[in-house]
Amino acid sequence: MKSIKLLTTTATAAVLFAGAAQAEETMTIVSWGGAYSASQQAAYHDPYMEMNPDVKIINDESSAEAVAKLRAMDEAGNVTWDVVDVVASDAIRLCDEGLAMEIDPDEHLAPAPDGTPASEDFGDLLVSDCFIPQIVYSTTFGYRTDVAAWNGNEPSSVCDVFDLEAFPGKRSLEKRPINNVEWALICDGVDPGEVYDVLGTDEGVDRALAKLDTIKDDVIWWSAGAETPQRLADGEVVIGSTYNGRLFSVIEEQDQPVKMLWDWQVFDLDGWIIPAGLSEERKARALDYVYFATDTQRLADQAKYISYGPARQSSAPLVGQHAELGIDMAPHMPTDPENAKTTLLYNYEFWADNRDDIDAKWQAWLAQ
Repeated sequence: MKSIKLLTTTATAAVLFAGAAQAEETMTIVSWGGAYSASQQAAYHDPYMEMNPDVKIINDESSAEAVAKLRAMDEAGNVTWDVVDVVASDAIRLCDEGLAMEIDPDEHLAPAPDGTPASEDFGDLLVSDCFIPQIVYSTTFGYRTDVAAWNGNEPSSVCDVFDLEAFPGKRSLEKRPINNVEWALICDGVDPGEVYDVLGTDEGVDRALAKLDTIKDDVIWWSAGAETPQRLADGEVVIGSTYNGRLFSVIEEQDQPVKMLWDWQVFDLDGWIIPAGLSEERKARALDYVYFATDTQRLADQAKYISYGPARQSSAPLVGQHAELGIDMAPHMPTDPENAKTTLLYNYEFWADNRDDIDAKWQAWLAQ
């Protein structure tokens, strides 16, 4: 069998990884499924396996449960995942709990083509010592354009989600407090710049949940990002939140009667962590993969398949047209000036510090 070509920069990792390549190696990579995992498959997994024919990548779609599952694996002493795609706030929590390994960007990640160190190329997006940024995305709303009960009107504000009189019909919202409570407070009159100050109090959380109470009976909850686009396509809901790339897929690729509602989209980061406690061989293999998958060209390549902005500064000029549709992808990015007139910057530290407490209140509210 061919040995696996190494892309890591450390000699130790190279020796260990080469030793592991004597037989076919499986690597379990955890992500979110749907159009997003498909974009990773095309931009990262397939090219990596082509370069490394002794590696077989197994996809797992459990990222929404990554924190709980990694805690359980660690407690059981049996970590079965090799690389995990998580949002930045979850990476911070996993790092703080010692469940993710620390990364030295300039040792473990590729420099930009002009030699700029990875630490400078990723810049402020390196929000945790364990987090390897991959994309900038937003959570926002899509809505059907053919709802008869709306009398030809279309929503223009995120607060229209809470207006059941003008825009009747079922909503699709994520089954977690993040983003929902921020939008609820904005639509209850809180200045967007003060949302996290208000949310940091018990009264603020109660206020957000009270606002969500006004539409709760008309909400169908989702856990996987692919659910809202499917519900919109099927006409099961008239408006729903999900990741902007999933909505791009249903609008542009599937040509469904759906439009984007960019108002107060929530910017966030998504990227990789490598679980702590892997064997040296598995750790070397995981490092080899992320070195490849987060280089300048690979991050730009993902934007050919889904409308998420690459996390490297050096990747942005390489973003071109959709691989199949031939349309320019830049206007479909959440960071496009026309789309980013009103944006809420997701507060990673706030959610890392407060997630468990607000989750407990959220679950109690759901059960009522």
